[in-house]
Amino acid sequence: MRRSMTSKDTFRRFSRLFSGCACGRHRSAAEHEAAARASEEARYGSLVEKTVLQALFPQDAHRRAFLKAIGGTTVAAALAQFLPMGMVTEAFAQGTGPIEKKDLKVGFIPITCATPIIMAHPLGFYTKQGLNVDVVKTAGWAVVRDKTINKEYDAAHMLSPMPIAISMGLGSNPIPFSVPAIENINGQCITLAMKHKDKRDPKDWKGFKLAIPFDYSMHNYLLRYYLAEHGIDPDADVQLRSVPPPEMVANLRAENIDGFLAPDNVCQRAVYDGVGFIHILSKEIWDGHPCCSFSASKEFVTTNPNTYAALLRAIIDASAYAQKPENRKQIAEAIAPANYLNAPPVVLEQVLTGTYADGLGNIKKDPNRVTFEPFPYDSFAIWILTQMKRWGQVKGDVDYAGIAKQVFLATECAAVMKDMGLTPPAPTKTIVVMGKPFDPAKPDAYVESFAIKRT
Repeated sequence: MRRSMTSKDTFRRFSRLFSGCACGRHRSAAEHEAAARASEEARYGSLVEKTVLQALFPQDAHRRAFLKAIGGTTVAAALAQFLPMGMVTEAFAQGTGPIEKKDLKVGFIPITCATPIIMAHPLGFYTKQGLNVDVVKTAGWAVVRDKTINKEYDAAHMLSPMPIAISMGLGSNPIPFSVPAIENINGQCITLAMKHKDKRDPKDWKGFKLAIPFDYSMHNYLLRYYLAEHGIDPDADVQLRSVPPPEMVANLRAENIDGFLAPDNVCQRAVYDGVGFIHILSKEIWDGHPCCSFSASKEFVTTNPNTYAALLRAIIDASAYAQKPENRKQIAEAIAPANYLNAPPVVLEQVLTGTYADGLGNIKKDPNRVTFEPFPYDSFAIWILTQMKRWGQVKGDVDYAGIAKQVFLATECAAVMKDMGLTPPAPTKTIVVMGKPFDPAKPDAYVESFAIKRT
């Protein structure tokens, strides 16, 4: 008789699966990381050299003559006779003006959604832009919001609806905030306690206590959407509780909740600890949905424009690096330590690579379980606003397009991406949630189309 696979069997398989380095050419993740950083630094130094060389010798013929004259001498060594290349490199990193504030504090919640913000610290993306950033692990979303509003943090990892809510004065005084970059696409799950493994139909969830990270979160809106589409009123048939992500697994283990819609590393940790299973990935509700964002107040942006620009470049650069599958295992190692996510690397590897245990004895593969595309589409913000309206968080008329353009800075993100040699996406994006298309030009009609709502 064939023995059934236990949780320990599954994770022994993962230990073998994730041995070695990300690309297979190095003996360890540390060796891979060192090689990757050396390659990146060489590429960046070469870019600076080319820029300076072109500035000194605008004409091709003169550049060729200079290169012929220096012979075997490196370009950097030759240029160093005329210019302090270290200072040039730093100035190049800073952009068109001096950085107003070099020492910064950026708050984050320890979840994989914050990967670009977190990894930019150990992997050097902030220092590359001439910044000294202290990334500060924070207990919960209300704390992140309050510390950023009170200027204890210069910028922060926020749930993408939070800057909209702050700008509108929902849950706090109205303060203009901006989202120049989305941190992650997809990357969440609905996880249930093991005792509910036979209750896969949401119609059987009446009376459940389900956790979400925050009222103004994609988790709240996606879970409500999912429940309502299955005929479950999220305000009458279940209890939704706000629980900080780091506390969710403990609450599931203690049977204080029946499940949650949460960031992938929280869900995967529940599987790792044997207390929960993954019901569905959030991308099965809306494939391509935004989750978290990089955010700062408009005051910080206008007071420190060069600092802000450097910070945004670091985030977009880190996002581009994280988007490449071959870098994911290295990133998992980098963000695993206690001062970041405090998680077993094998848990983070499953999230970032998309090869994961579901808690029911299966190993699944989905390379797009989480992606890191930073573009903040206006339509993302408009969809969020429709859900705020649908569930009674905002009343009366809503200037959907105006608020979206004020908070989600798509044009600015596209400009920075172009300046960095990256290709920004088309400004519009098709949105389909559980089979239902969303037209951002008709938000009120979309809200009214739902049978379960609080308008």
